[in-house]
Amino acid sequence: MPKVTYIEHDGRSQVFDVPLGENVMRGALYNGVEGIVGECGGGLSCATCHCYVDEAWTGRVGGPSSQAEEELLESAAAEVKPNSRLSCQIEMTEALDGLVVHLPETQY
Repeated sequence: MPKVTYIEHDGRSQVFDVPLGENVMRGALYNGVEGIVGECGGGLSCATCHCYVDEAWTGRVGGPSSQAEEELLESAAAEVKPNSRLSCQIEMTEALDGLVVHLPETQY
């Protein structure tokens, strides 16, 4: 099972297995990672699962997957950066095993 490292705003990191085909947001919610709220449950209707993809992974993960994701990122509570993504839109694959995401200071 692929692993994801979630690095919270204070620098604390946690590594969890996230099933293939599942998204990074649900991996965080299932494991009680603070810093990802996922208020809409992955319905692409909020920005409370905002994360920053580690720069070593941006090439593999890519940018926003849709216009809707780009628009929602504009309403994120924390600073939007070039490596910003909504974690509900990052689906786990074997190629993403070891993915590292950084969490913003706030989701609200």
